[in-house]
Amino acid sequence: MTTIDHFNLRNFDLNLLIAFDAMMEELNVTRAAARLKIQQPAMSHSLKTLRMLFGDELFVRVGQTMKPTARARSLASRVRSVLQKAEDALAFSEQFSPLTEQRTFRLGFSSELEVHLLPELMAHLRVVAPGIRLVARHAERQNLHALLDNGEIDLAVGCFGEQAQWHRSEILFEEQLASCFNPALMPFSSPIQIQDYLTHPHALMSFSGSLMGCIENAFNRAGATLNAVFSAPNFLALLSFAQHSPVLVTLPSRIAGRYCAMFGLVLCPVPLKVEVFPNSVVWPVNADSDPALEWLREQIRVVNQRIEPADVVTH
Repeated sequence: MTTIDHFNLRNFDLNLLIAFDAMMEELNVTRAAARLKIQQPAMSHSLKTLRMLFGDELFVRVGQTMKPTARARSLASRVRSVLQKAEDALAFSEQFSPLTEQRTFRLGFSSELEVHLLPELMAHLRVVAPGIRLVARHAERQNLHALLDNGEIDLAVGCFGEQAQWHRSEILFEEQLASCFNPALMPFSSPIQIQDYLTHPHALMSFSGSLMGCIENAFNRAGATLNAVFSAPNFLALLSFAQHSPVLVTLPSRIAGRYCAMFGLVLCPVPLKVEVFPNSVVWPVNADSDPALEWLREQIRVVNQRIEPADVVTH
């Protein structure tokens, strides 16, 4: 991209180029002033300034008419090109056509939303926008801001908590928790009593290296502490562990409802009120007016509404 001397241009009134172009069109000060909707003295002043700046008369009287000088004729096409480009820039409105667009979006997902939403989203996009491609990657609260700020992802979907001022977010759905366990290995059945829930061993999702992970604060607010014995970043590892061991697994209800039966586990509500952050779509503020990303956010909302939530009775 060619460097522009902004300081030099700042000292030049670009409105003079408009006055010059109007004079080339009309070759008459009065008519040029009328075209610009200004008074004739103002137009005469602009013409005087142009003559001084270019060191040329630019327009001279020949008989009853004004004629451009050679200098004015050489400037005319360049000035008109500049003004046309400015007009095009001011009138430009980016269009987005899903059926014809060829574009790759980079999305960040928390692990549970990746399996909950991504397959259905991609299947939907193959129908409504066959030229759209997705690159999905893992995103969590700890690295979300860096991924968005560095442009490594266009938007993110998941449970991320509060956002920075330079990010936008929209709640996709409120999150709820549910528990799974192998009834053959545990001394109780569903629904679980709160004392059993708090005292028996738990396996939990964690991306921070702690046993409780991101739900620790939620349980602290509820005045409860779990007997956590195992944590992993992958919910499938937790469900597989519970299939073979007498432990409870507490997960987002939509994930628990979809996968626990595959491991022979029973699904049940968490027997106390635990408020966790909702799942949201997050994007950088500078992408607010991007029609393609605005359209993609709408597709995420549409697909999410089609997916039935897990049939878990909450406490």
